[in-house]
Amino acid sequence: MTDVTTDAAATRLRRSPLRQRHTALGAKLAPFGGWEMPLEYAGGGVLREHTAVRTDVGVFDVSHLGKVRVTGPAAVSFVNACLSNDLDRIGPGQAQYTLCCDDATGGVVDDLIAYRYADDHVFLIPNAANTAEVVRRLRAAAPAGVTVTDEHEAYAVLAVQGPRSAELLGALGLPTGHGYMSFSPASLDGVELTVCRTGYTGELGYELVVPASDAVRVWDALFAAEPAPRACGLAARDTLRTEMGYPLHGQDLSPEISPVQARAGWAVGWDKPAFWGRDALLAEKAAGPARTLRGLEVVGRGIPRPGMAVYHGDTQVGRVTSGTFSPTRKQGIALALIDTTPARPDGTELHIDIRDRRTPARLTRPPFVHPSVR
Repeated sequence: MTDVTTDAAATRLRRSPLRQRHTALGAKLAPFGGWEMPLEYAGGGVLREHTAVRTDVGVFDVSHLGKVRVTGPAAVSFVNACLSNDLDRIGPGQAQYTLCCDDATGGVVDDLIAYRYADDHVFLIPNAANTAEVVRRLRAAAPAGVTVTDEHEAYAVLAVQGPRSAELLGALGLPTGHGYMSFSPASLDGVELTVCRTGYTGELGYELVVPASDAVRVWDALFAAEPAPRACGLAARDTLRTEMGYPLHGQDLSPEISPVQARAGWAVGWDKPAFWGRDALLAEKAAGPARTLRGLEVVGRGIPRPGMAVYHGDTQVGRVTSGTFSPTRKQGIALALIDTTPARPDGTELHIDIRDRRTPARLTRPPFVHPSVR
């Protein structure tokens, strides 16, 4: 996480249409992927916001996420030949986690969600900092008749997450019965929006894709309804996703970290005839990666952070890619890239160099926390 931005820096950042609502709630604002977004809110802090999502319901503004629309004849076929996962596995009204990989190396340019509307319409939500690069690559590859439109600032995205999220949306007359990784058009007080059964916390949750001009109306409606949600910032989003073992691009996935290394092969359509990075990834999968993403739970005290070295005895065997204090487990947890030779089963004790102190940690398989509702 980045420190609070200065006023001068803030003028160069994009701002959420909900910024005034955030400042009214005493939000600590920070830069994320070129946007100024809430890190946490006064009167709550990360611990209370995290707990609200695990036990009740919280609302995040994630409008910094990208929005890219691909339209035209055979748009689905085009996207399917570019991104890693197989869009033919899903139908209209469904969503899919997928990866944009570099064609030469197989490294991950970005991870994103693809929403399939029809054969001629796909809506993509990439990460904020990578949106322009995803758009550039898609446009360079697009055949005649296929249009790639960057709609980054045209929409806001509100993530309603937690065991009572369906109850909150239901109180507003919004649909909640559709399955995981699916979406439904809806209307709220005349605002046309899309309710997506997706999220980044592991809990029951929804993401509302709303025209930016109507974001305040939808935000206010959520906070006027019962059960009363808690406003949650991106710091709590990070602790929640780390407890689930969900990767963050730029740390656990990157152009230098492939899906094979990150154990994200489930998001690759290995049998597809074409997708970016296919040859490189098939070769790495066949040979076996030199390192893989593993979970670590700290034994005793200590909070791991990205970049910290991981040791087995006196030998460095990896590095932390994501690390935090788990509010649910009340201990330090981490994701780390660990050398695959020799093999190290779950339960193996390693050590993380935390502030020049070798702190014991056990290899484990995420998630570190099992959500109360799925």
